[in-house]
Amino acid sequence: MTATETTTRPGRIVALDVARGIAILGTLGTNIWIFTDPAGIVGYLNTLGSEPWPKRILMQLAQGKFLGLLTLMFGIGLAIQAASAGRPWPGGYRVRAALLLLDGALHYLLVAEFDILMGYALVSMLVCGLVVASARARLWVAVAASAVHVLLLTALVAAIAAEPDSGAPTAPATDVFATGSWWDLVVFRAENVGAFRAEVIFVIPMTIAMFLAGAALYEAGIFDPGSRVLRRKLMLLGAVAAPVDAVVGLCGGEAGVLVARYGVAPFVAVGLLAWIAQFHATPRRAGVVATGLERIGRTALSCYVAQNVLASALCYGWGLGLAARVDPSLRVPFTVAVYLLVCAVLVVTASWWLRRYRQGPVEWLWRVSYQRLVREPATPS
Repeated sequence: MTATETTTRPGRIVALDVARGIAILGTLGTNIWIFTDPAGIVGYLNTLGSEPWPKRILMQLAQGKFLGLLTLMFGIGLAIQAASAGRPWPGGYRVRAALLLLDGALHYLLVAEFDILMGYALVSMLVCGLVVASARARLWVAVAASAVHVLLLTALVAAIAAEPDSGAPTAPATDVFATGSWWDLVVFRAENVGAFRAEVIFVIPMTIAMFLAGAALYEAGIFDPGSRVLRRKLMLLGAVAAPVDAVVGLCGGEAGVLVARYGVAPFVAVGLLAWIAQFHATPRRAGVVATGLERIGRTALSCYVAQNVLASALCYGWGLGLAARVDPSLRVPFTVAVYLLVCAVLVVTASWWLRRYRQGPVEWLWRVSYQRLVREPATPS
């Protein structure tokens, strides 16, 4: 799509691609602080909620909102696939989810210990049949899952509040990210799989609720031009939640960050989705930014993996090792620079790729693997 084309594309919802692109780059906005910490995710967790204010503010801007948006996108994608399935649903969908689980497991071991694909795959297997159930049944499941999530989050915050603030690190220090080889990191992730995969288990109830919410919003017509009232209500919800999210996340210490990330940010994400849908409700000329985001969204899975590989190569010891070399006083501008560089590379690469192929390389591999497993006729790439 060029800058002179409208934001409608036959057979695709461009706003959905743009929202997916924003979610992918937004999750990088959260994870980039892990890459640029010399101690990686261990250093990130040990300073959570106690960072210097410039860093804390920038972190809070992305914390949880884009993870929530990406989760809604997966729910919407599930609803679209169910609606367009040419066979009884869910049919072979669980095979697709199993392939995503494998992709996530490899991504976790080989690239990033904070992978979210495994969690999405597990929840997809659980709820794929629900997206074609009655609205009443889905509502009850979503409410029950939300209640479980609130109880788990409350218990977690209470446990943190009950611990004396000794100032000691919450996780053992390690220099494997700064000095270890790529294989050292693979072994480190394998040895700590329980700790690093705990979040995936913890957020399953929240993910179930948000998958079902995304599917419901799609069916309610959030992307339809005539659904202005729905979008305005959701944008108002997001506008109310945003300042609450900021205050809780910035002023509540570690517990506040967790409450904001897992409790308030999902409502901000709903408002953000509505704003994106509203912006694209009327056909308009696509600017450079919207075009770049759309292309990221069309290759979302590939870009998610690629951004983590690229940031790892720039920051970790097995690559250029920049995280350990930069002066601590320059950590914030360094992190912003790495983020912008990775985003620029993704936009350029995705645009180049889509001029030649219909989908990203990881998406292509996922589709071909599925077709081979279920013996479905191949479709053009």
